[in-house]
Amino acid sequence: MDNVNGVELTVFVFFIALVTVVGFAAARWRRGQTLLHLDEWGLGGRSFGTFVTWFLLGGDLYTAYTFIAVPAAVFASGAMGFWSLPYAAIAYPIVFLIGPRLWSVSHVHGYVTPADFVRGRFGSKSLGLAVALTGILAMMPYIALQLVGIQAVLTVMGVKGSGLARDLPLFIAFALLAAYTYTSGLRAPALIAFVKDALIYLVIIVAVIYIPTKLGGWGHIFDSAQASLTKVNPATHKPSGSIITSDLNHWAYGTLALGSSLALFIYPHTVTGALAAGRRNVIRRNAALLPAYSLLLGLLALLGYMALAKPDVAAAVKAAKNPQLAVPTLFDHVFPSWFAGVAFAAIGVGALVPAAIMSIAASNLFTRNVYKTFFRPEASPAEETRVSQFVSLLVKVGALVFVLAFDKSLAINLQLLGGIWIVQTFPSLALGLFTRWFHRWALLAGWAVAMVYGTVTAYRQPSPTQKHFGQPIADIPLIHHTGYIALTAFVLNMLVVVVLTVLLRAVKVADGVDETSPSDFLADAEDSRVRDLPELTTG
Repeated sequence: MDNVNGVELTVFVFFIALVTVVGFAAARWRRGQTLLHLDEWGLGGRSFGTFVTWFLLGGDLYTAYTFIAVPAAVFASGAMGFWSLPYAAIAYPIVFLIGPRLWSVSHVHGYVTPADFVRGRFGSKSLGLAVALTGILAMMPYIALQLVGIQAVLTVMGVKGSGLARDLPLFIAFALLAAYTYTSGLRAPALIAFVKDALIYLVIIVAVIYIPTKLGGWGHIFDSAQASLTKVNPATHKPSGSIITSDLNHWAYGTLALGSSLALFIYPHTVTGALAAGRRNVIRRNAALLPAYSLLLGLLALLGYMALAKPDVAAAVKAAKNPQLAVPTLFDHVFPSWFAGVAFAAIGVGALVPAAIMSIAASNLFTRNVYKTFFRPEASPAEETRVSQFVSLLVKVGALVFVLAFDKSLAINLQLLGGIWIVQTFPSLALGLFTRWFHRWALLAGWAVAMVYGTVTAYRQPSPTQKHFGQPIADIPLIHHTGYIALTAFVLNMLVVVVLTVLLRAVKVADGVDETSPSDFLADAEDSRVRDLPELTTG
């Protein structure tokens, strides 16, 4: 702790304290008669307009891990790290198609989670449970990675050492997060998202203008990055990458973008953010407006090249053998201490907002689709909310233990698995919004086969530093190219679903009861039966 940068740490602590005050104050913001209802605590009263939803979904989708991992991928492999840009561009038209329909049917029937919809649509508690457990599994390492982001900036600020001295700031940050999430629910991250996005936009705009002036301009940055990436890696005996993609990685690049676009909106935390909207058209407007974040993402990715272009930064990151430190180290070396503190605060707050939403989404899945469905069907709204509040604390504690007890690479690799897993809920959730032709048992079988294939295939992928879960791409059977495992598993999933649906319908195996009707998918707020409940009125 002797080498802590006091200015950076003071600025960082100031902004964390600020968002903590905002988080607790959010309990009274647009509050209904009671927070002891999942519509209020877990969905903010289903009342957010276009402006608030834009910040909330932005807080959902663009996390501290994005801030850290996207430039880290560019730092480590060059142009391959830019696959996140086309994936966002592909994803938002998908959101435009499925988002309003999911919002409408959820408002009519009071669905709080994606698994609620799947259970009601296909009349299958088992299928709903599969979707719920998949969502919880995918969320846990994702929440843990927000902690990894905070740890990265604390490390660069000089908060090192061992034991309690090193971990105390992390304990404090997530104790505060747990406290204001428990009291304020989804309103807390919704309000803090304003601070988060303002900081991130400020830091990125300053970075792409100021840092190139310190590094000799963009031409020098790209030349230096290319020279660094084309050096032969002693571990692989190959170049690390290039600033442009090659024929060898076009399939990997394209399948990563396409597969990730399928996952983006069906993650439980993004569904939670969308269901908090007050009207159907809010989702459509946000699907049109959110691509503005893609511009930010492109600028963010360029920070990886900047880190390569500054020799002392590149040397420090490579010595640490941790590309996740590329952006924090760059900021620490280039910015004045006071502004580096602002930048680190942007990353820290960028971790707290999605971590809060993710923990709420995971706890709602457990409460609605495990606890209530299988153990306490008669649970009251107040009991549901109390269980969700308690489980949200357990989720955060579990993520904290995970980060402190295990190697950080394990969290990163399991998050890659999260994408593989969550895509396998696309047939029942996203396609289920348009058709009920798929048989419930076929959907469950397709999900199971794809989950096993995806997990086993990912486990078998090595990297230069580890034997298992080394990368999210693998050989595509029969194609003779490498591609994103999630997309290959999804194709296998759909083949099983279609074939089994034909067979099961041919032998007339009974299907579940659909509790939805066609008009439910087009309903707006004034048509929703949920809005007829007086206790859910927001102020």
